Amino acid sequence: MKKLLVVLLTFAMVMSITACSSGPATETKAEKTKLVLGTSADYPPFEFIVLDEKGEQTYAGIDVSFAKKIAEDMGLELEIVNMSFDNLMASLQKGEIDMVIAAIEANEERAKVADFSEPYYTDLPPMVIVKAENAAEYTSLESFSGKTVAAQMGTTKAEIVTNDMTGASLVTMSSVTDLVNNLVYGKCDAIVLDGAVAEQYAANDESLVIAEVSLGEAYPYAVAVQKEDPQGLLESINKTIAQVTGDGTVETWIKTADELSAEAIE
Repeated sequence: MKKLLVVLLTFAMVMSITACSSGPATETKAEKTKLVLGTSADYPPFEFIVLDEKGEQTYAGIDVSFAKKIAEDMGLELEIVNMSFDNLMASLQKGEIDMVIAAIEANEERAKVADFSEPYYTDLPPMVIVKAENAAEYTSLESFSGKTVAAQMGTTKAEIVTNDMTGASLVTMSSVTDLVNNLVYGKCDAIVLDGAVAEQYAANDESLVIAEVSLGEAYPYAVAVQKEDPQGLLESINKTIAQVTGDGTVETWIKTADELSAEAIE
């Protein structure tokens, strides 16, 4: 009887412990409060840094306006992480950022590692910037054979130099500012940039001009999120894109960004 009583008491204790631990977990996943944007803020008029009314650095540009609106529509606080362009997709894959908006084209290679929104903007075709004093030398893509042509690392502009400018020597750099400075100081012969960006720099430096050569058509920009969109961001992003591209908001952002970027480059 004593043995039976011990067994019964033990069983009752076990059942009591099990009952206490079988209820719903008290811990819940923290609700998302921030939307983290990864960008490369050296690419006016899309993303760049300006001084606000307090003299403090702040982010501006077409892409920044898009990001702010996307976050607002989601009811989230926007956090901007600035890094070199060639690190953006890796950071997105690692989950260090939630989305990339950086004048980025949704090409086949990038689609292997990220998912993309609907297009939100189509730029002017890519352009080549050269020194004004040498502009007469460059009348075709073949003119760049034997020349050093620079482009931003990890961009389709670097691919253009390699694939379309036969005989040119490609030099890549992380920063567009470095590209422009290297051209200004004669460390390269030309640089390739997206059209709107090229026009901004050429318009604000009389020593630089856009070469009269064609680099083909422009491809639209899109917002990149992690592959398979694990956070379910694309539906809301696409709704925002449809709204602002349909009601004229984007045109207002473009005008503001052009004005601010002209000041920033100066």
